[in-house]
Amino acid sequence: MKEVRKVRLTLKSRPTLEGAGVHLKRAFGYDDPWLDPFLLLDDFHSNNPDHYMAGFPWHPHRGIETITYMLHGKVEHGDSMGNGGVIESGDVQWMTAGNGIIHSEMPKHNENDTLLWGFQLWANLPSSHKMMDPRYRGITKDQIPEVELNGGDVKIKIICGEVQGIKGPVQDIVTEPKYLDVTIKPNSEFRHSIPRGHNAFAYVVGGKGYFDDEKKQLISNENLVIYREGDEILISTAEEKVRFLLVSGKPIREPVAWRGPIVMNTEEELRIAFEEYRNGTFLKHGKEIYT
Repeated sequence: MKEVRKVRLTLKSRPTLEGAGVHLKRAFGYDDPWLDPFLLLDDFHSNNPDHYMAGFPWHPHRGIETITYMLHGKVEHGDSMGNGGVIESGDVQWMTAGNGIIHSEMPKHNENDTLLWGFQLWANLPSSHKMMDPRYRGITKDQIPEVELNGGDVKIKIICGEVQGIKGPVQDIVTEPKYLDVTIKPNSEFRHSIPRGHNAFAYVVGGKGYFDDEKKQLISNENLVIYREGDEILISTAEEKVRFLLVSGKPIREPVAWRGPIVMNTEEELRIAFEEYRNGTFLKHGKEIYT
């Protein structure tokens, strides 16, 4: 019989500033064995352009993957590999920094619609992949499949992973992540299997729901739910629908040395990375561009 995962911990996201002064809510941003291989989840959500237009000018990354998922608005991206473009509502940018990339992410202003809303997730890379070649995947909303379960009571956008034989557009990631955008109608439930040994969390985007079978508490938006071990998650609703991101992955269980936008395994590797950035030898592919 499958064991339903219990809620280990619920955390409210906290206001913070990032980039050149972007106001956002941080769901988590630390190394935690229950969140491994994930390191950070930011929720940027504002109708005030003064809170986000400064954006994230050119900066480096090494040793991680950054996954940006837009719900509303537009962000322009450029990087040292020559990739560039605008990600819009429903699009995803999956960037593997590997041995080094320099990029920028700058919101696009719209006087008629000032809402900017999206999420950035950081996924760690194991030591065997930290110095892999960088790569960039721009995924449009039309490439993200959406499935309905339980007669339409549950709708799921599959960014990464698989639901009932339908695969998301991102595959072949070493930590075997799943990244789902799930909406459950009122008085309904959703069951989903997650391999034992994989860590899992949910982040509530809107509405309220019960996030395990004990139904002790309705958990509302801007809350992070961290799960214990088990075989499947069970999420249900009462009189209100709920929308959440469900993310899981295979833990790396390696030492983490983390400073700013670079995550390695040792302090010496961090020292080398920042020294290379200062002396212009950081990039192994592409070229330094600041335009």
